[in-house]
Amino acid sequence: MKENTEQVEPDYDLVIIGGGVNGAGVARDAAGRGLSVLLCEKDDLAQHTSSASTKLIHGGLRYLEYYDFKLVRHALQEREVLLRAAPHIIWPLRFILPHHKELRPRWLIRLGLFLYDHIGGRKLLPASHGVDLTTHVSGAPLKPEFTSGFEYSDCWVQDSRLVVLNVLDAELRGATIKTRTQCVDLQREQQLWNVNLFDRHTGESSTVSARAVVNASGPWVERTLNLDESNDGEHGVRLVKGSHIVVPRLFEHDYTYIFQNADNRIIFAVPYEQDYTLLGTTDMELSGEPGPVEILPEEIDYICNAASEYFETAVPADSVVWSYSGVRPLYDDSASNASKITRDYKLHLDDDGAPMLSIYGGKITTYRKLSEEVMDMLATSLGCSESTWTAEEPLPGGDIADADFDGFLAQCRRDFSWVPENLLYDYARNYGTRIKVLLQGRSSVDDLGQSFGGLLYQAEVDYLVEHEYARTPDDVIWRRSRKGLRMTESERHSFAESLAHTHPFETTEPLKRVS
Repeated sequence: MKENTEQVEPDYDLVIIGGGVNGAGVARDAAGRGLSVLLCEKDDLAQHTSSASTKLIHGGLRYLEYYDFKLVRHALQEREVLLRAAPHIIWPLRFILPHHKELRPRWLIRLGLFLYDHIGGRKLLPASHGVDLTTHVSGAPLKPEFTSGFEYSDCWVQDSRLVVLNVLDAELRGATIKTRTQCVDLQREQQLWNVNLFDRHTGESSTVSARAVVNASGPWVERTLNLDESNDGEHGVRLVKGSHIVVPRLFEHDYTYIFQNADNRIIFAVPYEQDYTLLGTTDMELSGEPGPVEILPEEIDYICNAASEYFETAVPADSVVWSYSGVRPLYDDSASNASKITRDYKLHLDDDGAPMLSIYGGKITTYRKLSEEVMDMLATSLGCSESTWTAEEPLPGGDIADADFDGFLAQCRRDFSWVPENLLYDYARNYGTRIKVLLQGRSSVDDLGQSFGGLLYQAEVDYLVEHEYARTPDDVIWRRSRKGLRMTESERHSFAESLAHTHPFETTEPLKRVS
């Protein structure tokens, strides 16, 4: 009898576990190389670490002090790549670093900024220089003892939207996306993986096969690794909680501050959503299983006290209008404290049979490069193209001529003259050229449907549900947008009731508390 040696065809070339920025980036890169891809996320896209950042695309000036030159160089190189890819959700910021005479000496800061200007091949952003804070507009809100400082460049990013746009692009290139779907078991059978999934919405279980698995589970990276009984042990992740607060606007200009603290940490004060200031972050090491986290009173006090060291008007704890916290899954490099742990990533490939690649650490700024490296490591096993492509391709909505957002906004004013200015700016910033999809077939504010407050209309809700995987109120008003910040408690609850009626997705997630 002739033996059957026919090879079983898998359901997918690649299954990616985790819908944060790293998983999203890998899904996009893999789909663009022609692979069949499934991304599963147990909650919402960017629900955890990737929506809890300081919202910066930056090299990490303070990492120079820890001699992490490789990380800073790669991050600075990526800064301008991402700025060109998504000029609607990423834009330049000018930072002011006041000189604190009792902390780092002036020459050391100047040296650091010289390196910052030159090791990353800066082309689009202006260089650093000294500033006289007694005459510069940024000096007005500061205490009079801060008379001089430095100005340099980095970028802002709508972090959770960056994740969504990568996933959207992956889907447009053929990937399958499953949110609220948890990987509950992994079984390696020679050259294939059997991946058991549980749909938390329907309660249904299913199994898919794949030639490779990417473990992009973030804080749950070790838990996912341990689903496979054949894994070769834990590789080290340290969980560090970071919290931020949002307060009413503390200054009228558009500069961002970076403040040095006596504990050798720094905090940022960033213009936020036009009417607010974002302050953070903290570093608190955690132990045990990762889970939902909230800011602690002592973290609020730490941030307020650090900001009040510099601002002429103190920042009281009771001025906080919103806060958020996230857990960073940092690679364990045996650093003595949380703030010194490297923000660089480590990739672990277990290719004893069907390959599994696990991602440890990383930061939003380097997610695209990380994704490229992941796919380069898997290219031979998967037989896919080894040519890289994401550095030259815009993200959805980012195909703006010459990355000129101001010119694009001016064109939007002409094309959609009926949209109020503040709403048009919001749509242009969040959706870029996909504003045409959002507003297709509409010619008046009445056509946008019900207004829920905070510039949120039914048309945008429908768009987010249909195109951007939104399922719950928090998906819409806190992750796909920040419109919850301007809505009253009553408006938020009314919106939640409306969403349950118009788009009845079962969920056990409570509405996020504001403060």
